Amino acid sequence: MLINEKYEVSPLCENSMKIAGLYQGLVRKGLITDDDKLTLSGHELLTFLATRGKAKKIIKRKPATTEFEDWWKAYPGTDTFTHKGKSFTGNRTLKSGRDECRLKFDKILLEGEYTAAQLIDALNFDVLQKKEASVKQMSNKLTYMQNSLTYLNQRSYEPIIELINEGVKIVESTEISKGTDI
Repeated sequence: MLINEKYEVSPLCENSMKIAGLYQGLVRKGLITDDDKLTLSGHELLTFLATRGKAKKIIKRKPATTEFEDWWKAYPGTDTFTHKGKSFTGNRTLKSGRDECRLKFDKILLEGEYTAAQLIDALNFDVLQKKEASVKQMSNKLTYMQNSLTYLNQRSYEPIIELINEGVKIVESTEISKGTDI
């Protein structure tokens, strides 16, 4: 309840091992995040407690596995691709740690700040942006994409989601750049 009321709990944790242990338990159970925000599960628990148990039980949400599968399919396997008739050769694998990615993806969804659709849209936006830049600059920009686990761990999708929320769109150019004879 203190976290929900925006109370600074770190001084309490410093002075008491019991409170620090309780705090870590709440993080481990997914009721609060590492940066002191309530997750969806945390909100549901507080709502349940506020109704004094009038609700029969708390429904624990589990992210649908199809959402992760859709995200996983959208993530490029390597940095080799063809876009607008131009082929780009890469040398890296971009997908790695499927099980760890699933856990991280589920954890992000349970935090409640982003939806699976937002994560998938951000990924598609990022990949298309890199492919368009590759065609324009005639060099493989997908090479600079992080592997899938790093992408989730470093929350690289956050600025992309902000761009999408601001209404920024990638307009695919229909013009294919051609070489210039000298």
